[in-house]
Amino acid sequence: MMISRRNFLAVAGAAAAAAALTACGGSSASSTSTASSAAASTASSAAEGGEKIVKVALTCDTGTIDDESFNQACWTAVSGYMGDDCQYYIPEADASDEDRETMIRQAVNDGADVIVCVGYLYGASLAWAADQYPDVKFIAIDVTQGDIGTDAIPANCYCITFKEEQAGYLAGYAIAKDGKTKLGFLGGMAVPAVIRYGYGFVQGADAAAAELGQNIEINYFYGGQFYGDANITSRMEGWYSNGTQVVFACGGGIYTSAVEAALKNNGYVIGVDVDQNYIGANGVADGTYAYNPFITSAMKGLSEAVNTALADIDAGSWGDIAGSNGNFGLEDGDYIGLPTDADSWNFESFTTDEYEEVKGKIKSGEITVDNSSDDATKPTVSEFTTVNYIQ
Repeated sequence: MMISRRNFLAVAGAAAAAAALTACGGSSASSTSTASSAAASTASSAAEGGEKIVKVALTCDTGTIDDESFNQACWTAVSGYMGDDCQYYIPEADASDEDRETMIRQAVNDGADVIVCVGYLYGASLAWAADQYPDVKFIAIDVTQGDIGTDAIPANCYCITFKEEQAGYLAGYAIAKDGKTKLGFLGGMAVPAVIRYGYGFVQGADAAAAELGQNIEINYFYGGQFYGDANITSRMEGWYSNGTQVVFACGGGIYTSAVEAALKNNGYVIGVDVDQNYIGANGVADGTYAYNPFITSAMKGLSEAVNTALADIDAGSWGDIAGSNGNFGLEDGDYIGLPTDADSWNFESFTTDEYEEVKGKIKSGEITVDNSSDDATKPTVSEFTTVNYIQ
């Protein structure tokens, strides 16, 4: 089923995101929540036939709820839609499948009749949970049937995935056409969505380099986590001090290391998942940043997809999406893209007309972006591009 009711690329500002973070309660995997007396099966039955959802839980696979990226975008949608009738659950670092199952069990005990599971690592846990709680509806973000490992997507589960390779391609193409020749890709973990972003970025930058006849070089590295720290910041400082001009920081809160290093070296970053320009703008406004380091962001419609799925449940249309995988790209509408608002368009020479042209070619199929998420199979590039894959 195609999500087609609304355009998603209008991204909320920092104030809206902050309000969403305080709208409902949260819990870590190690804390104890008060169980609701409402049984999940009763709540689920009430949601059928267009009746309202009782309570939504959002469970994350890693990271923090205020990562200003993947987790926060999904939580903004849930809390904005449900008001007080929602709760989030965050695991401890290095959570296992059993830890994720514990969070799901806690969410059901707390009265959730809809659970939004955020992240590829939920695959195996969803196979267990869908069978254990057949009356609970599961919305799985960045999770596929292959991740779940069952013969078919469970009947009480709806998977939502995106063609991140298209967003990565647009960002790579734009930045190389804008004249940048020393690029970096900083991924969080080498999970499918991050790999597709990165490989798309390489393909787009290479295409622009070939068009221009300009040699470019890309440093490529996975930090192994979705948050920044001193070690990753130090590595990024090494990149920038050795000539890297811009880094695509792709992995939740890991962007903080790229930004910190960029600001010390007059460098720039590309955001991910949502329009992260407001982070730079707010940093300038409060005096934290000397300038806005965000040139653009490679976005996918996380908030919109979650919001629309919840609306489908409330409308009694769960049967239309349950047991399926919505995989959204430009062929289906504007579900992927760069922010085009003037405040977020910080390129020096690359124009919105050029952007719309390349986006249209992807949408029509004239440009095909390889969607491989196999870390061992690198994208093919022209003689103009050198990629340094760093272990």
